[in-house]
Amino acid sequence: MRWWLALVVCLVASVTLAAEEPRELLIGGRTALATLRLPAQSRPDMPLVLMTHGTLAHKDMETIQGLSKALAERGIASLAHNLVLGLDRRTGMYDCAQPHDYAPDDAIEEIAAWLAEARKTASRIFVLGHSRGANQLARYLVANPKAAIEGAILLAPATAGIETSLKAAYAESYGQPLAPVLDKAEAAVSTGRGGDWMSVPGFIYCRNAKVTARAFAAFYRADRRQDTAALIADVSVPILVLAAAQDNTVPDVAASFAPLAARAASRVLLETIDDADHFFRDLAAEDAADHIAGFIAAAR
Repeated sequence: MRWWLALVVCLVASVTLAAEEPRELLIGGRTALATLRLPAQSRPDMPLVLMTHGTLAHKDMETIQGLSKALAERGIASLAHNLVLGLDRRTGMYDCAQPHDYAPDDAIEEIAAWLAEARKTASRIFVLGHSRGANQLARYLVANPKAAIEGAILLAPATAGIETSLKAAYAESYGQPLAPVLDKAEAAVSTGRGGDWMSVPGFIYCRNAKVTARAFAAFYRADRRQDTAALIADVSVPILVLAAAQDNTVPDVAASFAPLAARAASRVLLETIDDADHFFRDLAAEDAADHIAGFIAAAR
């Protein structure tokens, strides 16, 4: 009897392992990590969603992992990847004590590389980004207008309003004004010294950080591309924007994207999930997965 139970346990474990597979890619000289999650029953026309996490986060965070599992239950595969953020084989949340040398545009190359990897598994590819990851995904879409993807999902995307407010609050958050630090970073970049290291009072969510001039300037300079809604205005693929009614991190998602969604023959669909916060936990992940599954079905 015991051998039979052991055999069952081994079979169940093997099924679990087959449904969730690690992936690695060498991108820009660094090894990037991802997890491929497949539904229990795959089919030839199975859709796959490439998932990009938010600021300083990772593929195994609850938002990404919970949504990935919910999609698998609906017959949708996913490939969730870690942005390298200048590190080799990066896992978990970015440690603020680490030096920072990365910029939003770095994600464009990484998303392209993972899309090529995704096509080895499925032919129907969709892309998803959460929070600032959604903005980085929008930058990829603008830079690659002919990319072979069927649609994009922006989950609680970063907005122009939130980026402006974070810059305005820099002095309150870190005790020193932003302008002198940004001027120093921009001066280094303009003279070809973007790789110079700076000690700054704060960078993104990290206090007393060591950061390259190029990284600091990229995050804090005035840049129209920080407006995700403006970026996707002319993107040709269908786009689903999911706003969270209880989002205290990016509270203006619905207001920012409503004008785009209201356009005649708009390719932007805006949906608000009532009980969700910025991270779409628990039942909110199920609701988001339902919306995404419907969006994917409509794209056929």
